[in-house]
Amino acid sequence: MNIVIAPDSFKGSLTSVEAANAMCYGIKKVFPEANCLSIPLADGGEGTIDAVLAVFGGEKIVKNVHDPLGRLMDAPFGWIEKEKIAVIEMAAASGLPILTKEELNPLLATTYGTGELVRYALDYKPEHLIIGIGGSATVDGGTGFFQALGVRFYDSEGNTVDGNGASLQTIKEIDASNLDPRLQGLKITVMSDVVNPLLGETGAIYIFGKQKGVKVEEFPQYDRWMANFAEAVNKCVGKDERDSSGSGAAGGLGYSLQSFLTLDMKSGFSLIAEMSQLEEKIKEARIVFTGEGKTDASSLFGKVPVGIANIAKRYNIPCVSFAGAIEGDFSRFEEEGISLTAPIVDSPIQLEDAMENAAFLLEKSAYRVMKAMKIGSGLR
Repeated sequence: MNIVIAPDSFKGSLTSVEAANAMCYGIKKVFPEANCLSIPLADGGEGTIDAVLAVFGGEKIVKNVHDPLGRLMDAPFGWIEKEKIAVIEMAAASGLPILTKEELNPLLATTYGTGELVRYALDYKPEHLIIGIGGSATVDGGTGFFQALGVRFYDSEGNTVDGNGASLQTIKEIDASNLDPRLQGLKITVMSDVVNPLLGETGAIYIFGKQKGVKVEEFPQYDRWMANFAEAVNKCVGKDERDSSGSGAAGGLGYSLQSFLTLDMKSGFSLIAEMSQLEEKIKEARIVFTGEGKTDASSLFGKVPVGIANIAKRYNIPCVSFAGAIEGDFSRFEEEGISLTAPIVDSPIQLEDAMENAAFLLEKSAYRVMKAMKIGSGLR
């Protein structure tokens, strides 16, 4: 029996690889001979490197870079020698998981470390650079990222300013003449499931600022600062990407990437689905397992489980989606092709304990689902 296992990460507790392994363990306890085909997925955030390496193989290369607050830390990028693909995961160097809630500081937080990872990756002479920009702890507009790659930012007095959230209000001139030339002509793909523009009530600050430490009453101020920065960028590059899909991703890094580089923006799901020939594999499956940390109304807008379910539905393949938490109208998920939405928590439990034991809980839930299916349908 072929079973495709294609989950997203369970944010803060399991990578997509770990989630797929847990599901497979549960399945094997009921059907030891089942052929579990694991295809871990990612949205450009935490787990992106693992998801791409799961498709191609390759290795993680660890470098010493700066974290969002400028402290030195070790962070990896993925390298696939055979395909000459380098994979950068923004969350590894500039992500929310690096900081405690008390450390969140939108004024000081920088994407510099992610730029450093790109610089190190370019030393390997890749032919394809993949950058996942989910899960950032920053609202610096990508200034730190591009500072690490040679771009210089100046205030009205001609003084150089460092790339961080506070600098957005003072930047008036930008010199991109020293941008790392190895980026020119390179195939670059940016993974992001965010389609928001840079500015306004659906932009980088109003939608994502709070989780990075921006207070609600500060939204208008930070949005003005981002608009000031955008004026300087537009003047420098001669084009305006403020309203482009994904410009609001990663605290404005999506905007700067589209402004300074030639690239393709793709959802994490669509890119890995394409790379792994996911649809062809689902066609041959008896059942499909997917999942995410929380399934709610937002899952209907480009999240991994719904993308998987849409494919499974085309071929009348049952699709089970596991989740740490579930909110909303189940019928909406069923319309998308999710046959069953299964919670992994089976008793009252503190959130911290649930996240710490997520792999065990997910394995048990997969076991229960397969046991029920065996009893109900006589699967062998």
